[in-house]
Amino acid sequence: MVGSINEDHVFFVDRRPRAGETVSGAALLTRPGGKGANQAVAAAASGATVTLLGRVGADPAGMVQRDDLAARGVDVSLVAEVAGAATGSAFVMVTPDGENSVVIAAGANGLVHAADVEAVADRISESDVLVAQLEVPLDAVVEAIGCCGPATHVLLNAAPFVPLPGPVLERIDTIVVNEHEAASFVGLPSAGIAGTRQTATTILGHGPSHVVVSMGADGAVVATSEGCIHIAAPAVSVVDTTGAGDVLVGTLAARLADGQSVHGAVSAAVDRASASVTGRGARLPLPS
Repeated sequence: MVGSINEDHVFFVDRRPRAGETVSGAALLTRPGGKGANQAVAAAASGATVTLLGRVGADPAGMVQRDDLAARGVDVSLVAEVAGAATGSAFVMVTPDGENSVVIAAGANGLVHAADVEAVADRISESDVLVAQLEVPLDAVVEAIGCCGPATHVLLNAAPFVPLPGPVLERIDTIVVNEHEAASFVGLPSAGIAGTRQTATTILGHGPSHVVVSMGADGAVVATSEGCIHIAAPAVSVVDTTGAGDVLVGTLAARLADGQSVHGAVSAAVDRASASVTGRGARLPLPS
């Protein structure tokens, strides 16, 4: 995997503040996070052998992130400290309905360079699945995709959304976006399952072999050359949706690496992501 590593500061609030307003009474939880790290943990928890390429600051937060990843079975040999940089941070507000809003300070994540990726091109080319997101610089992601061998399944979580070059889209085997990112991709909002099916099919026409649009409690839509289907999510009691999309991506990657079909892998990933929202955070607490 090539991806981000953050220290998450999660505020559980009754409601989000309006412009110029201060809201008191929040509960604060600080925990390891970042899309790349969360997805690596989810993939490892699903039985995959996972190596994460990323950057942290030479600070206490960076040490905590590396140690947590290693304790969860992720190979951190390609996670380097960057002197003079702070470990990435995310500031998350979670409301009682479990929905969240996130602001990110990239920190060391912004210092993942294409040259860092090129230096381990041989390892990437031999991977069964490459997973990347867009919380690290796009040139590093493009380089990683270019390093993939013909047998490597390229899985891109296009979040946060940025426009992608045509040749990159054509090399992607599976692209994963949520409803908001899908709308940004096509430049049009979509409503409901029918609208999301149409959006996913439109994205498919830009080059990826498979398109997965995650829809929270509504599950996911999967578009392939064989058609577009909806995969429903089980009904659960929602506590915190933070990181649920990362659980979906990581589980999907592990199932694809294990040889499952895209549809079967997405179905398993939707179930696991749904289970993750019944507690706080995308990662289970480590055993004491």
